[in-house]
Amino acid sequence: MALIITSKRIRRRVVSCVYLLVWALLPWQQVWGQPESSLFTDEEVLQLKLVVDFQKLLKDRGDERSYHMGTLSYTGAKGETVALPLKVMVRGNRRRDPRVCRFPPLMLNFIRKEMPEGTIFAGQNKIKLVTHCIGDEYVLREYLVYKVYNLLTEQSYRVRLCQVEYADSLGKRKIEQHYAFMIEDDKDMAARSEAKLIPKKRIVRMERADQRVMARLALFQYMMGNTDWSVPFRHNIDLMATDSLAPPIPVPFDFDYAGMVAAPYATPPPELGIKSVRQRLYRAYSFPENIYRETTNTFNALRTPIYAMYRQCEPLSKSGRKQSLKYLDGFYSIINNPRKFEREIVKVGERNEREYVAVIGLEKKKR
Repeated sequence: MALIITSKRIRRRVVSCVYLLVWALLPWQQVWGQPESSLFTDEEVLQLKLVVDFQKLLKDRGDERSYHMGTLSYTGAKGETVALPLKVMVRGNRRRDPRVCRFPPLMLNFIRKEMPEGTIFAGQNKIKLVTHCIGDEYVLREYLVYKVYNLLTEQSYRVRLCQVEYADSLGKRKIEQHYAFMIEDDKDMAARSEAKLIPKKRIVRMERADQRVMARLALFQYMMGNTDWSVPFRHNIDLMATDSLAPPIPVPFDFDYAGMVAAPYATPPPELGIKSVRQRLYRAYSFPENIYRETTNTFNALRTPIYAMYRQCEPLSKSGRKQSLKYLDGFYSIINNPRKFEREIVKVGERNEREYVAVIGLEKKKR
């Protein structure tokens, strides 16, 4: 039995060494120093028109989906119409379900060889488009969650708010116009931090990640009331690192299950013990007191611009703005009250860590 355990340990070490070797040989120079695209640095709402056979596209929601040819157009700097041929496919997991989303998220796949010079989409390959699903209000709320995390760190996905006119290429559907937002490509996001994405097949435990970054992410998820994430299972989390020896940096995405968004279809899993996604639950482990203090100081320092993000979002409804600001009030009342912080975050983090250690102990005994 001892020999079997030892051999497994050796195999794990060999696999880890192989990952390190592959990582060291990756062409970092091809990723670093790429010019930033104005597509995700301009704050102006981007007006777009997407033409495709929507009858076929919106029915094609299965696991074996196909791309559908279409055209994306916008008005250029000189007032000219810029039309880009592209392929469009339905994307997402839960939101692909027609019972959840009337209009699912889309993947825009640009045809680079047919892309004209000077377009704002130059250099882009595939872009995720988060659509209105069941209503514009919810896409605006999710967009703002991304924008808040952008305030906290550059190690985050940039997004661009759009107003999209959806026109059926065969004229069989009424033209619709809704808010949507584009999400920066994952490789471009990592390149801005001079980092490389870590393959999803590589399992990374939460405690292996950069602890200050991890604490910031965990408190952010708690702020937004999001429990739908996991580092080791790489659920709504991407990991990147600046080199093979640096601690991984977790980057969150997909916030439609966050309490701040409060999508009607979002319900927490029963095992979490909460009745609504609006009910906050801390999902990380405990951190040293100095890291907690640094992290809460960061959130307090950015409180004014975070609130301004919601106050200045004109398309957000008055009730949505009021509800969002009140939800933020609840978060700040917790992190600035020592007793509440100890009860809701520190103690819960310690419990999460104990439960994790207990599970690992059982697994080792089984081996």
